[in-house]
Amino acid sequence: MVQTMRGAVTVAVGLAVTVLAACGGGSDRDGSGGPWTGGGSAAQYAGRCAPDNTLAHTANGQLKRGFMRGTLADERNWAHATMDAAYLWFQEIPQVDASAAPYNVSPAEVALDNYFMALRTPAITASGKRKDAYSFTMPTDDWNAMIEDGVVAGFGFELSVLANRAPRDLRVAYTQPGSPAAAAGVERGDRLLTATVGGRDIDVINTTHQPDIDTLNRLISGPQTGEQVRFRWRRVNGGEYDAILVAGAIVTQPVLQSKVITRPDARRVGYLLFNDFMTPAEGQLYAAFRSFAETGVDDLVLDMRYNGGGYIYIASQLAWMIAGHQTPGSDITRGKTFERLVYNSKRGSGGVQPFRSTAMGRSGSGIAPGTALPALNLKRVTVLTTPNTCSASESVINGLRGVDVEVVLVGGETCGKPYGFTAKNNCGLSYFPVEFQGQNHKGFGDFADGFAPGCRVADDLSRPLGDEAEGMLAAALAWPSTQACAAAAVTAKSQDGGGDSGMLIRLPARSGKWL
Repeated sequence: MVQTMRGAVTVAVGLAVTVLAACGGGSDRDGSGGPWTGGGSAAQYAGRCAPDNTLAHTANGQLKRGFMRGTLADERNWAHATMDAAYLWFQEIPQVDASAAPYNVSPAEVALDNYFMALRTPAITASGKRKDAYSFTMPTDDWNAMIEDGVVAGFGFELSVLANRAPRDLRVAYTQPGSPAAAAGVERGDRLLTATVGGRDIDVINTTHQPDIDTLNRLISGPQTGEQVRFRWRRVNGGEYDAILVAGAIVTQPVLQSKVITRPDARRVGYLLFNDFMTPAEGQLYAAFRSFAETGVDDLVLDMRYNGGGYIYIASQLAWMIAGHQTPGSDITRGKTFERLVYNSKRGSGGVQPFRSTAMGRSGSGIAPGTALPALNLKRVTVLTTPNTCSASESVINGLRGVDVEVVLVGGETCGKPYGFTAKNNCGLSYFPVEFQGQNHKGFGDFADGFAPGCRVADDLSRPLGDEAEGMLAAALAWPSTQACAAAAVTAKSQDGGGDSGMLIRLPARSGKWL
């Protein structure tokens, strides 16, 4: 789905479990039409951009540097040739008639997104899920800003959808530090009641008016920079308040909390709330684990309930800092594979991601290249999970289990996404076809239906993240001594505090595994 911080195109996840996509009339402006018949590689079509592709042109209509004048057919052919070469399930690409209306609308990037999404395999998994529910497109500038700098469009609150049909229940999972939402006092557990846009009040809970739903989708998933909205919220304790927020470029903070909790039995438990494997995460994780190592923690609770994934190299570093050892002879990860990448049959053997014990140190990471990473040498780790725990987060779980680290899961099933991507860029639009499947050192990678928790606990929105009484964390802290899922933790919630593990509304790019 095409998404942009510039507001030119906004295709968002609907409140009624729909994907709103631009489609309708139009004609094949270059006159080619018909099914794609192959011939040649993507290279022969690369950089040939349609006249109405706004992502390839400047505001005054000039082609951006590196691009040349082309046609919509050139861009469609590039997309199809790229899929044919890179897609994990290239044998299952359906035949799509390029002359059909959805693939010829304006602007071109919407037509291209429609076309690319139509090329996905239509296969269904054994559990009834779409086999490829993951491939997507995104403006290249927005992709680079997000993955390298942690910048996304929004108001600074992350919403969890507990009920997506009227009467809806949308709660704040957390806010980004320094964001408009945080400055206005929006807190975890707050329920969204209304949104006032252009003088019109929208009843978030009860509206069935499609234009209102479309507006809400846009506001929540891709607001225009500078857009001002009055949101009305209800606290967990029942109090209501208004917050006037202005949308902008929000800088996400991957590591939201890092602290040591001393238990009654004197155990020192490291707690890490980690939400994104973006470039800035590398330095933040280094600082957190250096503190854990200096303190000498006995256990670790890794809270990835909202972590949709990101760079594999950061996932491998995280796994090494949990289980690795500075002395090679004592390092159980030494010589082991963190993740093997299995590509399609056209590409031969896949690459191998090792357990990385030194920093990559990319620009914006906050750490120098080659810096030795701290290690805890733990044989067990407790991970807090929900269906929002995806991709690179699941790689950490799978990779550690591949070297016989005990990984205890508390919460809910993970999302089930063993697949990964690299960005394929053309004419200002990045394409992300499912490209590989990851396997751990033991060769296991079949978790398309997710990893099941050993202790099932709802996301307790009635309490702050990191609160020792919050349901999921309380259960995790009790687990090492009791080896049982604490009944009190399973049912923990207070008045109007939610209690289910809802799905976060976020860009697809924040739920992936990237090279």
